[in-house]
Amino acid sequence: MHEASALLWEERELLDVLLFKLEAEQMMLTAGNTRWLNRATQEVAAVQERLSRVGLARAVELNGVAAEWNAPEGAGLRELAEHAPDGPWGEILTSHAAGLAATVSEVEQVRSANEHLIRGALRATQETLADSSTSTSTYNARGVTDQGRGVARLIDKEM
Repeated sequence: MHEASALLWEERELLDVLLFKLEAEQMMLTAGNTRWLNRATQEVAAVQERLSRVGLARAVELNGVAAEWNAPEGAGLRELAEHAPDGPWGEILTSHAAGLAATVSEVEQVRSANEHLIRGALRATQETLADSSTSTSTYNARGVTDQGRGVARLIDKEM
């Protein structure tokens, strides 16, 4: 159980790091500063990958604990806490379950807000591009504007 507890602490720490990265991403989005957004997104993905590996290791460890404590295979933290022998483990597992649930809830809220901000920015960009493509004109090879075509081109067809 000591190894499982260490993995639970590591998972909680990684969730805190993920929350921090998502909040940093959110600050960039709300400020309209997209210079480092790609890097922030890559860092979020890296933390998620580490979380996945730690979560798998935790699940394996907790399955071993469940077998030792005569709990069902795949039991959650609260269910394992109910099967814990006398001593501190039941309380420790309950505390981990509450801490993980609270942080996961915060992560989901910030992630949802970020997705909303990204969709809004994308929609604004698409509207700006649509407006600019219909309101600007390009010049053909003779130096005359091509009004009404609605699409800017890098190379004129006529030469």
